[in-house]
Amino acid sequence: MNLFQDKQIKHYTAFILTLVMLIFLSVIGLNAVQVKAMHGLFLSHDNAVVTSLFQQGVSKDVIAKAITSTTSSQEGATLLGNIGITEHTAIRFLPFIDEFHKTSLFGMMLFSAILSSLLLVGSFVFLWRREQLYLQAAKVITNFTEGDFSYHMPQMKEGTIYRLFACVDQLAMILQSKNEAEKKAKDFLKSTISDISHQLKTPLTALTMYHEIISEEPDHVQTVIEYSQKTESALKRMEQLILVMLKITRLDAGSIVFEKESCDLSELIAQSVSELTTRAACEGKEIIVDDVPEETLICDKQWTSEAIGNMVKNALDHTDSGGKIHVSWNRTPAMLRIMISDNGSGIAPEDLHHVFKRFYRSKKSLDTQGIGLGLSLAKAIVEGQGGIISVQSVLQEGTVFTLSFLT
Repeated sequence: MNLFQDKQIKHYTAFILTLVMLIFLSVIGLNAVQVKAMHGLFLSHDNAVVTSLFQQGVSKDVIAKAITSTTSSQEGATLLGNIGITEHTAIRFLPFIDEFHKTSLFGMMLFSAILSSLLLVGSFVFLWRREQLYLQAAKVITNFTEGDFSYHMPQMKEGTIYRLFACVDQLAMILQSKNEAEKKAKDFLKSTISDISHQLKTPLTALTMYHEIISEEPDHVQTVIEYSQKTESALKRMEQLILVMLKITRLDAGSIVFEKESCDLSELIAQSVSELTTRAACEGKEIIVDDVPEETLICDKQWTSEAIGNMVKNALDHTDSGGKIHVSWNRTPAMLRIMISDNGSGIAPEDLHHVFKRFYRSKKSLDTQGIGLGLSLAKAIVEGQGGIISVQSVLQEGTVFTLSFLT
């Protein structure tokens, strides 16, 4: 039984069993003492009777026969009754019986007092230790309710109560993890709101300035056209920022269900770069896509296309005029990998672990295009489908992003 695995209960049970054994042995010992006392009582009584009969001149044979006789008669009972000795006679009128009664009563009371004291002391010690254990547990639980999880319930022992304490500790760990997760979520939300505010502040400030310039010089057509174009660019930047943040938020909230299907890899890549080829040509850059034989990938075509497009767009942002962006692929028995490489400026080693963070911009790329959300969105899309995204880069030589999907 789990009950007897508890060390305190085990000790208390051993104490009770020892006490029971002590009572049993004491009863046997007390019985022996009483028998001996009774034996002495009868000897004293017989001696007194024999002495009285001697003094009255009764012969030894008659006395011996009377003392050893075991026969009872009505005449004997009547005689005893005449002298006041019956079963209703008070013990105090029977000297020998009265003495035996007093001796036995004292012995029984002493015996009961000793055993009762042992029982009370043992039970008090057990209950006191139990009370201390409960108080210690209550103090720890109070700390838990106040948010302090540095304490732990009494453990390192066996028994039902310690299993309960272990469950409480486990519950506290779950609550601690939940609190930490909520704190991280709040911190992340606070940081995200701050980042969004910061990102929107720049184009909003620019829009305000452009509006003032246009308002002050309405007759200068060239100025109006120039700043109208800048206004359009700022509005597009804001729209892009808001759309990307909405997508990332939906991915984080789990409200997007990826509808996986068998997609032709060549069509998927072509769809991903179709809107970027014109930009690449305007910037004097080239997007090279390897010929893809009849190869398929199980994925959500629309979202995966956006992830690949964001990777290519990032490569364009960090590649100078004349640069090349290369989209290739390879397959293993377990995975299909899509690589987007460029011969641009590369990523510094200290920035490699941060490139997928939201709004992260390296100090060396502050003058490049982008809002710092493309890679974060791509990572969320790929990992949301069970894939893996990784990066390798060498400064001034280029960067390779790899999207790996299980086949």
